[in-house]
Amino acid sequence: MFEKIAPVNKDLHAKKRVKEITSFSFASKFHVAYVTLQEFTRAASIFPIVFLEDKQKDEFRPVVLLGLKPGVNVFVDADGKWQASYIPAVIRRYPFTLTPGGENGQFIVCIDEESSLVSETEGAAMFDDSGAPTQVIDNVKRYLSELQQMEVSTHEFCSFLAKHNMFTPLNLRVRETSGVKDIAGCYVINEERLNNLSDELFLEIKNKRYLPAVYAHLISLAQTERLVKLQEAGAAKTSAEEKAPALASESAPG
Repeated sequence: MFEKIAPVNKDLHAKKRVKEITSFSFASKFHVAYVTLQEFTRAASIFPIVFLEDKQKDEFRPVVLLGLKPGVNVFVDADGKWQASYIPAVIRRYPFTLTPGGENGQFIVCIDEESSLVSETEGAAMFDDSGAPTQVIDNVKRYLSELQQMEVSTHEFCSFLAKHNMFTPLNLRVRETSGVKDIAGCYVINEERLNNLSDELFLEIKNKRYLPAVYAHLISLAQTERLVKLQEAGAAKTSAEEKAPALASESAPG
């Protein structure tokens, strides 16, 4: 998604403007997107929520599946329109992001300088004529700060589940027109282990307010069928569009 990230700087970006997102083409090739704990209940009615393991950091992170094939986001159509009622926050924040590097463990606001949303002629200015940040930067800082706080609680949630051995590999086979496809590399909460937790541990999960997210995750797995249908519909449309020129050429008078 990001091509050239740079810290927001009044000298480098004094003349830069940021356009509103009217096309999600920048996310069309991402078949997964990170989500925070607070997004589970909204995302669960649309996307399957699973967990990926970051072996280098020895941690798990929740993601939504946006497609079943790498490089294909079935929720972005050919015109760049988002085909769902909810958009993950990590996508809504584009072209901005936070990167570690500030003093005292602080994060730095960065921007993707190669983004089509960044312009010198269109959109809202990032800095005014005196070089002071505009409302655009203030809003971005507030939004990214809130998102960072949500990511902290999400990390604590995943660490808690991992500590108590609640993750298990996802063993899922989905039927496609071309055959059966195995979904591998993802993890889910083991429902049997959840049901066999001690009363003490279950109460701890309840008191930490993790239960809504746990059940939202388990319910969301049924949305895999939606991905299969959207993927098949997209493939059928692409096939029809590819055949149309050929048919037109064949029917044209010689």
